[in-house]
Amino acid sequence: MDDVFRALADPTRRRVVEALCQQPASVSELAAPFKMALPSFVEHLKVLEGCGLVSSTKTGRVRTYRLAPGRLREAEDWLGQQRRIWEQRLDQLDAYLMKLKAAQKESGT
Repeated sequence: MDDVFRALADPTRRRVVEALCQQPASVSELAAPFKMALPSFVEHLKVLEGCGLVSSTKTGRVRTYRLAPGRLREAEDWLGQQRRIWEQRLDQLDAYLMKLKAAQKESGT
């Protein structure tokens, strides 16, 4: 999963994933909004494909990319697990602070 988060750490690659959430697209369609040389942009696609976030097919001279949602689900599951852990910890902290506050009221301080 480290490679997924490493890939998503780059804003260009996140924008590509966002675009592919809408629909599959060719390399030129994906590269159009970016001001970079095509070979540099293709390197971003290779990173995304290498970690399994996207897949591609080639028909003639056109390579089309599509989202591979399985890897995104894995990352989402991990993040959800972390969220649940931290929500539980914050709930425990809140309960403790409320208990302290109630104890202070009772003691008159």
